[in-house]
Amino acid sequence: MKRIARFEKVTKEQFCAGYADCFGEDGSEVYETIKLPRRATSGSAGYDICTPRALTLRPGETVKVPTGLRVYIEDGWVLKLYPRSGLGFKYRLQLNNTVGIIDSDYYYADNEGHIFVKVTNDSNEEKTLTLEAGDAFAQGVFVEYGITFDDDADGVRRGGFGSTGK
Repeated sequence: MKRIARFEKVTKEQFCAGYADCFGEDGSEVYETIKLPRRATSGSAGYDICTPRALTLRPGETVKVPTGLRVYIEDGWVLKLYPRSGLGFKYRLQLNNTVGIIDSDYYYADNEGHIFVKVTNDSNEEKTLTLEAGDAFAQGVFVEYGITFDDDADGVRRGGFGSTGK
């Protein structure tokens, strides 16, 4: 296996700003409980990403979760985010952008590369999803990618969602 990345926590100030934006509350005490992603088994491709607080999502409800995480990734790799397989299967838990893409240069963004995950309980069986603080709800998989021979990209990332498409 190639070792190409490292998960870290964003600063407490960055997390608290994101937490307040998402939940309207102070996240100072929550910050200390953030878990760095881990694989469950040696054969797992995905790194489990945990929710920093308890969440309840009724069918059709959406929540944006500040994970408190950032990830250093070597050039030529990307982190793809998905819902945990079991939650997708049981509750039709969906990422609102279908697949989250964390580029290697996002680590250097103005927000410290703080990873947010926006999910919807898309259950058509009226199932309510309840997660406790620290429960895994998403997973990240590192994927190598290539570029075209005539690629001349030289832009510098500053922001997050949509910042490179301007």
